[in-house]
Amino acid sequence: MSMELQSPTVSLARLNEPAPVFEAITTHGKIKLTDFLGKWVVLFSHPADFTPVCSTEFGSFASRQAEFADRNVQLIGLSVDGVQAHLAWIHDIESVFGQKISFPVIADLDMKVSSMYGMIQPGASTTSAVRAVFIIDDKGILRAMVYYPMNVGRNISEILRVVDALQTSDKHGVSTPADWTPGQPVVVAPPATASALETKEEAEAKGYDYKRWYLRTKTI
Repeated sequence: MSMELQSPTVSLARLNEPAPVFEAITTHGKIKLTDFLGKWVVLFSHPADFTPVCSTEFGSFASRQAEFADRNVQLIGLSVDGVQAHLAWIHDIESVFGQKISFPVIADLDMKVSSMYGMIQPGASTTSAVRAVFIIDDKGILRAMVYYPMNVGRNISEILRVVDALQTSDKHGVSTPADWTPGQPVVVAPPATASALETKEEAEAKGYDYKRWYLRTKTI
């Protein structure tokens, strides 16, 4: 007996493709992902309100809001808790950490957004969204995503570093090496043809630091 293949019922979040579009209820009312075209978006999920690791993360995100804003980034939080739980928890976090939380938090009770972005991981939990971060550029393209286990809090400085690396790469047409931070040398694209190969002297005349024909860096 033949089996007919069925189309998936939810979108899939894939790198360098349009981020799955959603409309959701949040602590700031109803929002749509398309509301933020022209801005970068950091969408991040947490397993549950009123939990210790998540609380420290929200406190840390709140303390760095101005740094994200300086990079034209909109923060959006998410969990499968309701709006009332979010509001009560946010009030508690603001009291504990002394930081105002000014970004919206999605109340994903039906797990619709969580499913679109693969935040529901049965090996970790079937009832909570795992810790995940999705970086979406100002054209709505998903540029980076990272998943974390339930018991490991995120490093907010690393999320900012990835945003910096993506924006620098877009602006200058370069790549960034391991452990790169703004101000450090970037990687120049390697030559694609034999005729484009350069000697060490030719590369250095262009201001490149020549290590190998395929590995050249420069300061921008």
